[in-house]
Amino acid sequence: MSASGSGRGRKRKNVAGLRFDPGWEHGIEVDAASKKVKCKYCNITCSGGIYRLKHHLACTHQNVEPCPQVPEDVREKFISLLRTQTLESQNKKKRMLDIGDDDSDEEVELLHAGGHRNKQKHYGRMDKFVVNKSRHQNKKTINQLFKKEERHDVCQTIARFFYTSAILFNCVNNPIFPLMVKKIGDYGKGLVPPSYREIRVSFLKREVQETLQLLDEFKEQWKKTGCTIMSDGWSDRKRRSICNFLVNSPNGTIFLSSLDTSDISKTGEKVFEMLDEIVEKVGVEHVVQVVIDNASNYKLAGEMLIDKRKSLFWTLCAAHCIDLMLEDFEKQIQLHRVTIKKGKRIVAYIYSRTNLIHWMKEFTKGIELIRPAVTRFATSYLTLRRLHEQKGALFSLFTSSK
Repeated sequence: MSASGSGRGRKRKNVAGLRFDPGWEHGIEVDAASKKVKCKYCNITCSGGIYRLKHHLACTHQNVEPCPQVPEDVREKFISLLRTQTLESQNKKKRMLDIGDDDSDEEVELLHAGGHRNKQKHYGRMDKFVVNKSRHQNKKTINQLFKKEERHDVCQTIARFFYTSAILFNCVNNPIFPLMVKKIGDYGKGLVPPSYREIRVSFLKREVQETLQLLDEFKEQWKKTGCTIMSDGWSDRKRRSICNFLVNSPNGTIFLSSLDTSDISKTGEKVFEMLDEIVEKVGVEHVVQVVIDNASNYKLAGEMLIDKRKSLFWTLCAAHCIDLMLEDFEKQIQLHRVTIKKGKRIVAYIYSRTNLIHWMKEFTKGIELIRPAVTRFATSYLTLRRLHEQKGALFSLFTSSK
């Protein structure tokens, strides 16, 4: 009778009046039997009791929808609370496992004494050699939840470095970028970043040495299969003339050297001297062909080169040939010349007016009319194609009330 009376007097752990969990300050119990709790901020009802509600408020996506209206301080509070509870639970399990290992060691000692009962316990210790997958999976999931917030902080700092240094966003696509981040993570805490002098002197010298070693590997390939020398002349925004020389082989294409030709008259003889010097630098026995532009001075230089180097082939640049073909189309075909001229007038008219550019993008869904290309004449034809594709949008623009 007294036992039953004491049983009736014992109250349930989470009944009203005995709820010490801080989660109850932010939720209302809807159904005690099914453990449904309603969030005070978004009125979403969570199944699974107060534990599920705390994950709802912390926005961990742990088997529950995150609260869209939870205040930031409340969310951070429950993230910290769940992290603390998780660590305490892990430490408790670790202590229990340590105690179990000590008992097992005693059982091994008793086994050597010949106890039959302890012998059964010893053979039961085989579970130590079996990995508990569910335990490790849960630990990984919890770590991912809390690492997510830490990752946001780290990535925000990395992004801020890009913003404050005016670094192009395309640098993220550089394959060295994820490798750099991985190396920093592998090093761990306490990494001292490189100084200005180290970046400018020490590590630059090491990088040059590694690049030269990589070049030696390419040179070995040149000896086996031969290579192709490619000449690429262009002008920068300051109208300076620059000529780049590249070497192609089955291993890939590498940059060999660059020459400022702004003060050089690019006669056939002078171009021949430059090409012949590069061939000598690479090695005549390794060079199979030389690829150059199709201009008259380059043609003369190519003829002079194969007259001197009988083992070489002279090949015209396909991209330059196509550019010259498009140039001939525009200059010699009346229809092409008139059409390109009209297209240029339309583009110039739109892009010379700020409001018109804004209205145009509304009708073209943000698509530009100008299509930059590697060559000037290819740009003209690609822009004509874009005008044709956006013909309907441009009609709508010019007939609109705007």
